[in-house]
Amino acid sequence: MTSTTLILILLCLSTPIFSLSWRDWVGRRSEPARVVPSEGYYNPMANGGSMLTQVENTFPAGQGEPINAIISGSSDARVLVDAETDGGLRNFFLSIGFSGECLGQHSGSDQAANLGDGNGYKNETSVIRWNYGDAALGACKETIQGGNHFRYWVQNGRSGNSGAIFMAVSYELPIAQQHDIIGNGYNLGRDWLIGNITRSAIPTDKLTNESTYSGTTSYNGYTYQTDIKYVPSLLSNTSMGINHNITVGINGINAVDGLVAVIDIKIPVSPQKNT
Repeated sequence: MTSTTLILILLCLSTPIFSLSWRDWVGRRSEPARVVPSEGYYNPMANGGSMLTQVENTFPAGQGEPINAIISGSSDARVLVDAETDGGLRNFFLSIGFSGECLGQHSGSDQAANLGDGNGYKNETSVIRWNYGDAALGACKETIQGGNHFRYWVQNGRSGNSGAIFMAVSYELPIAQQHDIIGNGYNLGRDWLIGNITRSAIPTDKLTNESTYSGTTSYNGYTYQTDIKYVPSLLSNTSMGINHNITVGINGINAVDGLVAVIDIKIPVSPQKNT
């Protein structure tokens, strides 16, 4: 065997090593490993982030909306995938009565959040709307008539990749009223979303930092077992710096009650796969 033949054989044998493009190889190397702390998320404020969104053109300037719910990074890994298939995040949302935007078209202004994960301020991943019992077109009704809705962001940067989903939940008025937020609409919106999980009313005015709930929902053959706990210290009990605070904070109640609902989701039942 000549040296030339040997070199050609070695090159052929080694070809699979270089089957990835340079861009794919670099991309895979640069993906931060997901490490989930015991809380299920990293506190954004510990690394220069905020639990208030960044909203353009507020009056006075610089006001934000509360990120008042978090889907824990300790949840079933399938739920943390932003998909409607295989029990993913969008399928969970459908199980609690929420759908993606009307006909897939984004409406309204964007809001940004800094989750302290090294990604800085990023616009929301998507806006999800109460679907009034119609998974296909109900979000269109919410867009017009108002209702519960939320924006969400994924904590996945190099400085804190928990995979947790951070949600800014609120109940908005009809589009004819510029989608203003109803009185106490941040706290109520959060708790009505949790009530969709538990199938029971959540007593907003009686919640404490020791309140816990659980519930079971299902969609497309996937069953979700969800545990919720309300945690303090991520948000302040205040109206200061909160968007729409004049109309949301009513009857001596602050616009934000200082509690965040942390949601942990498991999938105990999945559809059987055909073999």
